[in-house]
Amino acid sequence: MEVFRITTAKWSNSLTGSGFPARWNSRGKFMAYTSSSRALASLENVVHRSGEGLNSLFKVMIIEVPSIIKIDNIDINTLPKNWFDFKNYSDCQLIGDKWIDSYSSAVLRVPSAIIKREFNYLLNPNHTLFKKIKIATTEDFEFDPRLKND
Repeated sequence: MEVFRITTAKWSNSLTGSGFPARWNSRGKFMAYTSSSRALASLENVVHRSGEGLNSLFKVMIIEVPSIIKIDNIDINTLPKNWFDFKNYSDCQLIGDKWIDSYSSAVLRVPSAIIKREFNYLLNPNHTLFKKIKIATTEDFEFDPRLKND
């Protein structure tokens, strides 16, 4: 399976997590966020980089997850009501932290908060099978100028 991650060129050769808090992890919990398509990865960047702007040199990482890797799944029906709302980050962080600490898999499929019925894939860099997940290639990526907020 291929997943996609768009990042600045500086970080495009490394498949790591920053440990900064986000929807599915609290501070100090390292996970790499990827998406099921370039389009969703692009929207994730637009939403989360609004204050940073989109005028840097970006790359899209095409990441290969081998079929032998188990993928855990968060069923949207098990999530709290309005889980996608920013004020409910802590609910999602508890779920993601529990998964990362369980080492049950190297990949977790989670619903996108941006587009219904689309999915992001979280990667656990501390899982023993994580080393089998590879960056297949990187490509230049430019955001459409109409999206840039300089």
